[in-house]
Amino acid sequence: QSFTMVAFDALPEMTEAEVAAHTEKDSLWCIIDGIVYDLTKFADEHPGGDQVLVEQAGQDATEPFNDVGHSADAREMAKEYAIGRLKSGEKAAPSKAKAVPSASFKEIMTSPTWTNFLIPTAVGILVFVLYKGVQRLI
Repeated sequence: QSFTMVAFDALPEMTEAEVAAHTEKDSLWCIIDGIVYDLTKFADEHPGGDQVLVEQAGQDATEPFNDVGHSADAREMAKEYAIGRLKSGEKAAPSKAKAVPSASFKEIMTSPTWTNFLIPTAVGILVFVLYKGVQRLI
C-alpha cells in the first residue's frame, strides 16, 4: 500500500547516491515508495528501536517498511519527515503486489527453520518428558 500523495510532488528530486551518503544515526535517510525521508530526529523515538532504522539507512526501505505492517498512524507520521523524492527514472518503483510462494509439505518440513531448530527442540522436550516420567515410576 503506497502512501505517496500529490503534496510529495513539490518535494525536490534526489538521487540514490545522495541518499546513500546518509547511513549513520546522526544523519539517517531512507527511501520508502520513492519518497526520501530524513529519520535522524525520529531514530530515538522509533518503537522498534533506532538500530532497525540504521540497518535500512541510505537505501530503499520500502519492502521492510511494508513487511512490518505499519499502521495508518505510522504512515501519516512519516509524512512530516519527507524531504525529497527519488529522481524520476532513478530506480523502478518496488512492486506493490508480491506473489506469495506456495510451499509443499516436504519443503516446509525440510526448511532450515524446522530442521535446525523446531524438530530438535521438540525431540529434546519429548526426551525430557519421557525421562521425568520414567524417573517417577522408579
